[in-house]
Amino acid sequence: MKEITIFWLAGESSGDLHCELVMKALAVDGKRYRHIGIGGPKMQAQGLNPLFPFQRFAVMGFVEVIKHLAFFIKVQQRIRKLFEKEKPDLVILADYPGLNMRVAHIADEYRIPVLYYICPQFWAWKHERVFKLKANVRHTACILPFEKDLLDIHNVTSTYVGHPIAEEIAIKLDRLSFARFFGLDESKKWLGFFPGSRDTEIRKMLPEFLKAASAWPDHEILLSKSKNVNHSMFMDMLEGHRLPNLHIVDGYNYEMMKYCGALVCTSGTVTLEASYIGTPCVICYKANPISYLIGRYFVRISRIGLPNIILDRDVLPELVQTEMNATMINDRLRDILPGGFKREMVLTELYKLRAMLSDKKPSHEVPRIIEHLLETYV
Repeated sequence: MKEITIFWLAGESSGDLHCELVMKALAVDGKRYRHIGIGGPKMQAQGLNPLFPFQRFAVMGFVEVIKHLAFFIKVQQRIRKLFEKEKPDLVILADYPGLNMRVAHIADEYRIPVLYYICPQFWAWKHERVFKLKANVRHTACILPFEKDLLDIHNVTSTYVGHPIAEEIAIKLDRLSFARFFGLDESKKWLGFFPGSRDTEIRKMLPEFLKAASAWPDHEILLSKSKNVNHSMFMDMLEGHRLPNLHIVDGYNYEMMKYCGALVCTSGTVTLEASYIGTPCVICYKANPISYLIGRYFVRISRIGLPNIILDRDVLPELVQTEMNATMINDRLRDILPGGFKREMVLTELYKLRAMLSDKKPSHEVPRIIEHLLETYV
């Protein structure tokens, strides 16, 4: 049986998780696969042979990317040599458009078919990417319901495959077991804080999150610590904020989301996960000032939170840049906590969101697209 070589590129933790599901599905289809490329620990556990350390790709923002430009040039050169020498049967790119759009062009130069899974958010900014998708990508797998309609306008071959979180979210512990595992007082109310999965995010978000948390001495404060962040840096930042009711939660994110009354989250996939589970959150974002100014010039939409974008409504509160401070965070929290005047409206809308994202499963749909591309081009 011929071995099929797939090159993967997922530069973020969310992409690593989403691709893992697809790789698991491929592992049981009876074919022999060789997986190479860029991905995190979950993809590596499924057999991915990584070309670079995954942590090097946790870069976000214009200024931050410029600082690491030499590294990304090196990555592109290495990928070009690999495509020229080995010519994989298929390239699968997950999100991470700054690098992945360039890799798609390189793959097309060598006539290697490209599947773009989790397409670039061209509807938010850099609309010209839709033309690059049409030119360099054989198939685009969309995970947001409205994306296919927008791609159809430009005759981009695409399929709506459902959102991965519908398959990824699993609650393994009940509230009592979770409380015992992390030493929480089950009789108290809980508040959760998700400061991010990148070191750069932690440095910007964590100080304000800790200030906000100090205003809730009657609650158990749960602080999520991503496995991807620098442990020493994270713990050093907690010095001076040793709240007696503060608990570090490393893992079991979905349980934390489910059992907290409300959450404070850095903008990203975590806000969609929390919304799918049904827990209201305050969405926060703070970038390098120069990156933010550049971004505001190009961004075409007024919302930053994926739940609000999908619902096309200002359902969850958003705090950006200077508004992202402890006082504003706590004001918005009071509105969505149990008893808050916005909570019932928010819960109703989150129920609608869950229904929208649950109709298809990427682990079923994406392997079908992969099979079609391999039959057509290999």
